[in-house]
Amino acid sequence: MKAFFKLSPVFLLAALMVAGYDALIAAPIATMYACVVAMLTEKTKFQGVIDAAIASVKEIQVALFILMIAYAMAEAFMSTGVGASIIIIALKFGITGKTVALVGAIVTAILSIATGTSWGTFAACAPVFLWLNHIVGGSITLTLGAIAGGACFGDNIGLISDTTIVSSGIQGVEVVRRIRHQGVWSGLVLLSGIILFGVFGVIMDLPSTVGDAAEAISKITPEVWTQLAEERESAVKLLEQVQAGVPLYMVIPLVVVLVLAFAGFQTFICLFSGVILSYVFGYFAGTVGTVNEYLDMCMSGFSDAGGWVVVMMMWVAAFGGVMKMMNAFRPLSDLLGRMARNVKQLMFFNGCLSIFGNAALADEMAQIVTIGPIIKELVEENVEASEEDMYVLKLRNATFSDAMGVFGSQLIPWHVYIGYYLGIIGIVYPIYEFKPMDLIQYNFIAYIAVISMLVLTLTGLDRLVPLFGLPSEPKVRLRTKEEREAYTASKKAK
Repeated sequence: MKAFFKLSPVFLLAALMVAGYDALIAAPIATMYACVVAMLTEKTKFQGVIDAAIASVKEIQVALFILMIAYAMAEAFMSTGVGASIIIIALKFGITGKTVALVGAIVTAILSIATGTSWGTFAACAPVFLWLNHIVGGSITLTLGAIAGGACFGDNIGLISDTTIVSSGIQGVEVVRRIRHQGVWSGLVLLSGIILFGVFGVIMDLPSTVGDAAEAISKITPEVWTQLAEERESAVKLLEQVQAGVPLYMVIPLVVVLVLAFAGFQTFICLFSGVILSYVFGYFAGTVGTVNEYLDMCMSGFSDAGGWVVVMMMWVAAFGGVMKMMNAFRPLSDLLGRMARNVKQLMFFNGCLSIFGNAALADEMAQIVTIGPIIKELVEENVEASEEDMYVLKLRNATFSDAMGVFGSQLIPWHVYIGYYLGIIGIVYPIYEFKPMDLIQYNFIAYIAVISMLVLTLTGLDRLVPLFGLPSEPKVRLRTKEEREAYTASKKAK
């Protein structure tokens, strides 16, 4: 009964999220309740509980600064023409009914990396590709699955994605290390999905008529422009830049950021490079004004991050600190420790917990902040490993939280992601009545991502993917019951 009482703050957080409360409301309420539970179960004074919460927040300070700079860079990429240049370059190759889905997947994947937002990417690309699909006679469900899955790609591996940064921060790993860990796997997932979209474009016997982006954008009615501006104003600006045209060299800031990230440069260097280069190239392209105007735009990015994500992360970290102080996840840790025969199985269970949590909460960020601390504690308590090997396991946990949250959302009909996407496409393409399964049916990228990560982790075949393999026995091993108890005792002593 006491063990269930200690876990009750998690159930409260989940219940509040399912009930529709914002994480910025649910997390503080759950944290305050967790403080009361900790005081009652651990016989601890209020100051001791607060100290544990604050100590946990201190551990994510770097992630908070990264978030603020990431939002500034995303704002810069959306407004200076970096995002528009990606779409323009892709459309220059010519699009037919056979290739519209394939190109849509590529463009949305690259754009989502550049902007760090799947929702913004989808809002910007849905009008272009759904009407292009209409013009060239493509398959509406195939194209929809392509742009939905592609838009999620950057949210899982993007240097400036909030889910990437939050999931990494909760696990205590650096974003750049995380991207390098999953980079090859993510690339293979995207490549496999693109190939399938190309194959299905052929076997569905779609036409070969070439379409034009300007014609597709011209079909957007004034009412749709107004509604789209209310949903995502930055998407409207990007579409206007696509229609008017921007110099192709505006893609260079994105290329530089990606090269620096995969070369292993520190996250702050990558982000500041993107912010600075966006202004330099935007100045010559005529897409930015004065330095002060550009700084105001960056400030709006800081404001957007500080207005929700940063504050939410601080509360979630405080919640995790209190839960960790009273060792609330010990029963779950013991259960999975008994079920798992080796570290690979334990990590597989962590992936399953993440996807099931996402289905239950119907919100990817809720899953990350609720399940993330649980799977972190499961690994730290149950696995004996060197510092470097433990770090790799934490990298996989961060990837699990993000991938099962973002890609998993694409396979859950009642998820908020699906609801948002349905709302957008209902606005920009009103001549078709969309249903949740229209987004899920051909979402190859999401299917491949979720299934491959679980299978590769369980079987140990992840070792065949460069930089993605987990350390195996005997380098890492499950702790015995006595070792787990000793670990718990040492934590309490600290």
